[in-house]
Amino acid sequence: MIERWSRDQVLALAPDAPSRAAASAVAAPGMWTSPGVAGGVLFGACRGSGPAPYRACVDLGEPAYRCSCPSRKSPCKHALGLLLLWSAGHVPEAAALPRWASEWPSQGADARTAADPAALPGGGPVLVPEGAGSKAAASDRRAGAGAARHARVAAGMAELERWLADQVRQGLAAAGEHEWEGMAKRLVDAQAPGVAGVVSRLARVRSEDGWPGRLLEEYALLNLLAVAYRRRAALPPELAETVLMRAGFPVTREAVLARPAVRDRWDVLGLRDETQDRLTARRVWLRGRRTGRPALVLSFAPPGQPLDASLVTGTTIDADLAFYPGAAPLRALVATRRPPGGEGGTGRVPPGVSPDEAMGEVAAALAADPWTDSWPLMLAGVVPGASSVGGFPLRRVTRACRRLLAVSGGRPVTVAAEWTPYGLNLLTTWDDDGMAVIL
Repeated sequence: MIERWSRDQVLALAPDAPSRAAASAVAAPGMWTSPGVAGGVLFGACRGSGPAPYRACVDLGEPAYRCSCPSRKSPCKHALGLLLLWSAGHVPEAAALPRWASEWPSQGADARTAADPAALPGGGPVLVPEGAGSKAAASDRRAGAGAARHARVAAGMAELERWLADQVRQGLAAAGEHEWEGMAKRLVDAQAPGVAGVVSRLARVRSEDGWPGRLLEEYALLNLLAVAYRRRAALPPELAETVLMRAGFPVTREAVLARPAVRDRWDVLGLRDETQDRLTARRVWLRGRRTGRPALVLSFAPPGQPLDASLVTGTTIDADLAFYPGAAPLRALVATRRPPGGEGGTGRVPPGVSPDEAMGEVAAALAADPWTDSWPLMLAGVVPGASSVGGFPLRRVTRACRRLLAVSGGRPVTVAAEWTPYGLNLLTTWDDDGMAVIL
């Protein structure tokens, strides 16, 4: 069961002060029709100025938001108001999601498209009948909603291609933050949130050293994604899946857990926390001892909410991991975790690879998924330098580098690091006793 968030934690997700005020105004129980929570998803219909209510959903696991209102803000005041209602204890547990809410996570389509008019909130949760006729009707609705969203995304991607061509033609020096913000908003309207997120972060690239080359790289990758989306029917199925996810089409937790799992003893190499869109994201890197397969487990929490701490750096877990689909599968969910056996616990240095083999891993990942921006490496027998490890440059020289030099003492060590196109982020090393030292 997901722990209920506090009011302050909910309001910390608001994009601006007016959204916080508006959310508080719509958080009254009388504004909502049949709100509920089931399967980690909040749902409800909020009375608005028009004849039809605004239907809002919040997936508490990611979290992710969807609302039928025309607001460009994410989360909008209705999603925030629904969260405030839940945090105050005014949203009851439901036996099942309404049909419109259950279809949203699997399709990623907005409520205006995905909802069946016969299942509008007001009569409580609607259980979809098991008869063949109802299944066929649901399939037809999904197909229609999916086609409608693809049409919107295709239009947004076509505009992105034209915009990128104009940016290059005008010159990189003419690029302005307002142009990136405008393009990002249009991509959100086109239901391509993944691409919109990349465009919105271009202002950060502009503020860094060597920004002209980096900005051109980002433009090239965006253009490649737009072209790949347009030609996705001709792509291998795994690469087409990658393109859809990069564009922003979600894959539900249930769909991932339904995929074949990979059992192994997984070494927890390290973790890194970062703030993304007013949420704290925790990236935990793992590597299988038998398969040598890398994995990334992501978790999210609003400000002040504790993050998942079940995967401890330096330990080994016996678990089944279910991987998200794609050409270079990396993100995974822990499907089943078993009690530690004889090889669990701490005190053993995980097996690593040489720098040449590590570079081969990165090259293979980029060949499969050109938009790969991070990959875990286990470098064995490397002597760290002042600004590089095993020939890989460091992204930035920090206290972690100095700590690594101190542990090494000029001797070869095993180092876990996160590869990025701009250098390594150091994670963990192991001392002479085989104990993990977090960098």
